[in-house]
Amino acid sequence: MVVGISLLTLAPNDLGGSETYARQLVRALSRIGTLEYAVIVPAHAKDAAEGLHAIEVSDPPIARRGPARIAAMAFAARRTRGVGAKVADLDVVHYALTVPVPGTKAPTVVTLHDIQHRDLPDLFGPARRSFRRIAYDRAARRATAVIVTSEFVRERALELLELAPERVHVIPLAIDHTLFRPGAEERERFLLYPARPWPHKNHTRLFEAFAALRETRPKLRLVLTGGGLESLDPLPEGVERRGVVSATELASLYRRATCLVYPSLYEGFGMPPLEAMASGCPVAAANAGAIPEVCGDAAVLFDPTDVDAIAAGVLAADERR
Repeated sequence: MVVGISLLTLAPNDLGGSETYARQLVRALSRIGTLEYAVIVPAHAKDAAEGLHAIEVSDPPIARRGPARIAAMAFAARRTRGVGAKVADLDVVHYALTVPVPGTKAPTVVTLHDIQHRDLPDLFGPARRSFRRIAYDRAARRATAVIVTSEFVRERALELLELAPERVHVIPLAIDHTLFRPGAEERERFLLYPARPWPHKNHTRLFEAFAALRETRPKLRLVLTGGGLESLDPLPEGVERRGVVSATELASLYRRATCLVYPSLYEGFGMPPLEAMASGCPVAAANAGAIPEVCGDAAVLFDPTDVDAIAAGVLAADERR
């Protein structure tokens, strides 16, 4: 059996946790997989094949991100010589990034990371909301099997997309404990928030809560990591932007931070709280989406729409460390 894994919609450093999921999945299969695999990759991200057989698709000259880029990549897959025949030889195709391109007549597996466009539609513009309803919803409904990363997403998918329960399988995410682990570094007086500046990541309320904390803790800092953070400029006093950092640097930040603060309004899973807990870092996180499922009673949970609750959660997590 030859299993195709489509990463054709991969945009390096632009997809957040779903990119981490897709890359780590392929990396693990390259080490311990027991079947034959072929990874469908855009030319600009061919390293994502991780040594497995790669079906490389030429990059289109336009549309580097968003729905337009996905449409361009689908067109490029049809135009790149030999890709259609190679995809036709696959016995099953797994769309690890949800969107089902390139198309196939083989059985399909779709990883549905979330259905935020259904639960929080106001955070999406009309075009992107429509695109998700077509690409994500249709992909899940037509797939032979659907993988979700939490019971939260499964329940929402069953209710809102009306999927057959026997087709939807919960496979929680995991982390590398050789990387994310307690260490000997001393704790420093900074809060850590690793997140791209998407609307649901709730940076504005976090900044308000941080300003309130600084009134009595003027030396406290807030460290942000992730791509696209320049869109948040100008940053409030005491806030530092690190941008995209390596996994090694992120692990070090977890071990040194006063606590992870995670005020996201919506998560289909939420890797940072899990990474932080594995690193011995206190966690103050939103009581939204799958976050309570991931954290259990090991984190201080707060209402992410309440600035005072965010600040109180940080203080409580600090006291519990």
